[in-house]
Amino acid sequence: MTPDPMQNKWKTLDKDLSRLSQLEQATAALSKPSFAFGIALAFISICAVFAYVLMGGAPGTATLVVAAAFGAYMALNIGANDVANNMGPAVGANALTMGGALIIAAVFETAGALIAGGDVVSTISGGIVAPEAVADPDTFVWAMMGALIASALWLNLATWFGAPVSTTHSIVGGVMGAGIAAAGFGAVDWGKMSQIAASWVISPLLGGIIAAMFLAFIKATINDVEDKIGAARRWVPLLIGIMAGAFAAYLAAKGLRKVIDVSFAHALMIGLGIGVATTVLMRPIIRRQSEGLENRKKSLKKLFAVPLIISAALLSFAHGANDVANAVGPLAAIVHAVQDMGTAEKVTIPLWVMLIGAFGISFGLMLFGPKLIRMVGSEITKLNPIRAYCVALSAAITVIVASALGLPVSSTHIAVGAVFGVGFYREWEAERKARALQILKGSPVPPEERSRRKLVRRAHVLSIGAAWVITVPMTAILSGVIFLVLNAAF
Repeated sequence: MTPDPMQNKWKTLDKDLSRLSQLEQATAALSKPSFAFGIALAFISICAVFAYVLMGGAPGTATLVVAAAFGAYMALNIGANDVANNMGPAVGANALTMGGALIIAAVFETAGALIAGGDVVSTISGGIVAPEAVADPDTFVWAMMGALIASALWLNLATWFGAPVSTTHSIVGGVMGAGIAAAGFGAVDWGKMSQIAASWVISPLLGGIIAAMFLAFIKATINDVEDKIGAARRWVPLLIGIMAGAFAAYLAAKGLRKVIDVSFAHALMIGLGIGVATTVLMRPIIRRQSEGLENRKKSLKKLFAVPLIISAALLSFAHGANDVANAVGPLAAIVHAVQDMGTAEKVTIPLWVMLIGAFGISFGLMLFGPKLIRMVGSEITKLNPIRAYCVALSAAITVIVASALGLPVSSTHIAVGAVFGVGFYREWEAERKARALQILKGSPVPPEERSRRKLVRRAHVLSIGAAWVITVPMTAILSGVIFLVLNAAF
């Protein structure tokens, strides 16, 4: 049979189009990093130009232009690294798509920063360095500049390596290093530094223990009972009420200082009232949602999906309200020192500085956040809506407990520690069940079978733990070197 030339022609064309499509996909994949880098560079440039126009050629304009650029760079890195802790569990549990998570986080981070962001920040980062030790305005400016550049560089490096680290610890290390380089070791409050060092252990342990306790509670009262739907109707409203109360107290005590001034005791009362009201309100809602669901574990996950999304949004709002100062605190201090020639302990953050922080965090999240979101959400341990809900709930409750006890904690360490806690609890439970089964059979658990039950990736435990430990000393060394270079050059 004679081959049809036209048919061969179309086959050739299909192959060529397929190759072209693959080339376009490869080109698009390669262009994404450069595209993100270009957008980030444009944002930094716009912030620098904005600062120049705002200053109008006044004395110190060049210094503020450089500071605004590095402040924008710092904000981008906070968005890329820190915000992943809020959205990672929801994405890993498939309650949110990556695109949905990025949009929700960007909106609520910006809202938290602009609506409830602290309008006052300690210029020497909560008393790490005595103000009188760097009383000279020029020395103070270079010290803050060194801290800002060092912490931004470290966050960028940590994000590149895929390690979620504490923004607060980065800034603290930067301020400490610059303070030592400027005024010696005596300028640092080492008691405060010892508290921060203790938080490396306290934060992840508290987050992990509380998350594991809630997961154990859910499994004992809902997952592992015979009537799962009936148990869910009884306990899920209470769990959502606890979440609502914890976030209400958290936001009242930590995130809404600019909007409403309440004491910690009043914040707890507000949380209790909202928690009770939410529990009552959710009972008929959960009953309706659970109608027609099969009596199995998979059905239960649907009841936690929406509360998980809400908790992720609230975490982003609270993060924007609290951590925007980490992005713009040193920048605000430099603005104050240049314009007012002072090194006051408390500095009001100008609106334009807040805008750089708020939008920088959102841009950083959108451009570079997916890498850390995937790592926290799916690469440490496998999450579902119930486990991810325990992580989010633990993050809010741990901050409240730590505040009541006066313990220094890191929101990053809490969230990641909670993910580890959930994973290690599942691992322990699987091992316990396997041992019980083997005892019934009268044979030991084979070592290779035990190794297959490792539900937490050990490589991440070591790499993230190492990144946490070296954050403060690394940024301190880097900041001290940068300060000495700047001080000598200018």
